[in-house]
This record gives sequence, structure tokens and C-alpha cells, in this order.
Amino acid sequence: MTEPAVRYAPGTPCWVSLMVHGLESTQKFYGALFGWEFVHGPKQLGPYVRALLDGREVAGIGMMPKGRNLPVAWTPYLASDDVNATAEAIRSYGGTVGVGPLDAEDAGRLAIAVDPAGAVFGVWQPGAHGGAATVNECGSMAWNELLTRDTAGVVKFYNAVFGYEAEALLSAGDDYVTLRLAGRPVAAVHGLGQALPRDRGAHWMTSFEMTDVDDAAGQVVDLGGHVVQAPRDESHGRTAIVADPEGAVFTLVETAAD
Repeated sequence: MTEPAVRYAPGTPCWVSLMVHGLESTQKFYGALFGWEFVHGPKQLGPYVRALLDGREVAGIGMMPKGRNLPVAWTPYLASDDVNATAEAIRSYGGTVGVGPLDAEDAGRLAIAVDPAGAVFGVWQPGAHGGAATVNECGSMAWNELLTRDTAGVVKFYNAVFGYEAEALLSAGDDYVTLRLAGRPVAAVHGLGQALPRDRGAHWMTSFEMTDVDDAAGQVVDLGGHVVQAPRDESHGRTAIVADPEGAVFTLVETAAD
């Protein structure tokens, strides 16, 4: 088996994928917004394409099976050296495995799971495909954050399954935990309490890096999407929450210079 060009430490978000009803129209939207080009992905995943940024794979988009009316949402995949063992751990600690584990040709092996709070995430064991070849650059994945009602129980789940070191934000009124591997921040869990949208429940939110968030938010609208939260300044940079034409919500981030 060919060794992947990139390899992520187990537990690191290594890929992000989206299942939609209109594959062609979705490609046009993200192609215009992020400058992505597309190539066909593994046939076992049905109609599925990989998005390329300057020739490097950054994300996947697939067609939702007919008759399935599931929420359209970006799903992060967490790296694993053994997806079968990770699936067993997910079940042992209160999660559910909804799909797989299954092979995606020689690309790797995957599972789709749900954590105890109801948030969907993927697990990826690399074969020839190690994951996103580019991150933290304009048009690529920058960060993944779990939005849930409270952090306590779900952080214990992810720590048990993936071995994270959890670092709570020591600030009054904030329920925010950074997940670290070998001291390096890789994701976060944000407890929103009653502010968690009831129509969505707990969910992972993917951020994509942009050079100009305000301009990109306007472009989202021009392309048929909409702005959920207008651009604003945060401690880590300028952000906006937007949705594509099928309703998949994601964050645009213009990371502040150090």
C-alpha cells in the first residue's frame, strides 16, 4: 500500500467532508468561494469528489443517498491508527457507530460515529490517503470546534477515546475546553448551555481560513448562501458564521497575526 503524503497523529482532525443533495451545484459554490477544483474519490462512497486547493486535497463532498433526509453539515474526521479499535472504544464510552468501519478502496478505512451528546464525527485510518494536504491556508480547514450544551461529560468521552489533554478556559461565564495532543491544541469543545440552537443540537463546527472575512461573507450571499452571524472580531481573529445554499453551516476565519 502506498504511504500517504501526510500523516496525522491519532485524534487530530485530519479531514472534513460534506454530504449534500446537489453535488454539482455544491461544487460550483465552494469552487467559487474557496478556489477549489475537484477530482473523483473512492467509488465505495458513491458519488464523491475530493476538493483540491492548488492541487492539494483539502476536503471531500459526497452525494447523500436518495431517500435520506439527513441534516447537511460539515463533518470532521479524527485520525486513528486502528479504526476498528477506535469504534469499539466509542461504543464502550457511550457513543454510537452509525457507519462502518469500512474500507474506501486503498485510500483508508473509516467510520461515522455519534458522541454521547449527539454530535456526528468521522474516524479515519489512513491508507494511501492521509488526510488534508493543506491546512491553515486560505481556502482550507483551520479549526474544528464541538458546540454542545455543556462540556463536562462529552470532554470525558473524547479524552477516553482519543487521549486528549483537556485545558479549560479559566474565565468567568465561559465553558470552553481546548483539546491538546502532546501539548499542541488540535480542537475545542464549547459549552453553549441554553444558547445551543435547538434545531441543530450538539454539532461540530469547521472553520476555513480566509484572507478577508468580510469580503468572503458577501461572496457567500452572492453565491446563494446566507450569513448566520455577521463578521466580528474575536480574540483569535475576525470571524463570520455562514451557510451554503443547502444549509451547511461553517465559519470563515481571518486569523490574527501573531
